[in-house]
Amino acid sequence: MAQQPTSPVTGILEESSVFIDFGEHEGKSILEVACDEPEYYDFLIQTKEKGGCNIRRQKDKTFRLFVNLQ
Repeated sequence: MAQQPTSPVTGILEESSVFIDFGEHEGKSILEVACDEPEYYDFLIQTKEKGGCNIRRQKDKTFRLFVNLQ
């Protein structure tokens, strides 16, 4: 059985189904940011590796990415 590829930012969730919930990129999907803003996507990867990103499922069943910059 082939292993499903994972995103460095969202893990097993599709990048098109996780949306940024802060800053100037609020409302954009991770996939959209990866295509349009590769430098910011790299920042998200680095932040995720440091444990600074959280993905939460909202009441409307969408997934939102939050970043803790502390």
